[in-house]
Amino acid sequence: MRAGSILVRHCRGQAEFERCLELQVAVWGGVELDVVPLPVFVITPEMGGHVLGAFDGDRMIGFTLAFAGLHGLQPFLHSHMTAVLEPYRDRGVGRQLKMFQRQDALARGIHLVEWTFDPLELRNAHFNIERLGAIVRRFLPNHYGITSSPLHAGLPTDRLLAEWHLKSPRAEACAAGRGLSAARHPQAQRIAVPGNIGELKRTDAAAAAEIQSHAREEFQRWLGQDYVVTGMEKSGEGASYILEPYASAKDLSA
Repeated sequence: MRAGSILVRHCRGQAEFERCLELQVAVWGGVELDVVPLPVFVITPEMGGHVLGAFDGDRMIGFTLAFAGLHGLQPFLHSHMTAVLEPYRDRGVGRQLKMFQRQDALARGIHLVEWTFDPLELRNAHFNIERLGAIVRRFLPNHYGITSSPLHAGLPTDRLLAEWHLKSPRAEACAAGRGLSAARHPQAQRIAVPGNIGELKRTDAAAAAEIQSHAREEFQRWLGQDYVVTGMEKSGEGASYILEPYASAKDLSA
């Protein structure tokens, strides 16, 4: 899949898998203990997952790593990480990687891709929910433990679990560039998150921890009552997650 000068394809050969390791460190930092090792990249395609690379000419500038899994008898992909080098962000590379992932999954009869993301990282959350059409029904407290990555600033690695139902009307609308409906259920709830969390991680760790704790309580409260994250709205300098009762929400899965 090519858009402009960027080509997305399956990675192949040890040299390209080694480049994925370099990109991990460049994007997230951290020490070797927190880096997915080379053998995992080598074996993943052999086990039904995939390693996708984004290339500018001969240079890999991003990748996606996804493992194969089963929910009962239904196959799915767990997209463990997607990384794009900083100079190439906000240029559609992440979307190219995810659209190729969708195409590859559907070609193999896989209709669900899942991944985790930090609820405090609002741009990423907006991309997942509003631009891809993923939904969220689960909150995972401190899912990966405390890591060495400076991006995590020593905070618990709280995560939301994105469910990307590839044949759902919302996912198909996003893939076609039509976007999502703004109509909301009358019992919709909102969880507000400020937009300066990155700065607070660097300058006021206690304030960042308090914001994280409040968000954790709210997500556990509403997801525990069978609500589902279906949208996001800008709210001042931050954004609000929109949650609706799952039983009454429409177009969430095929």
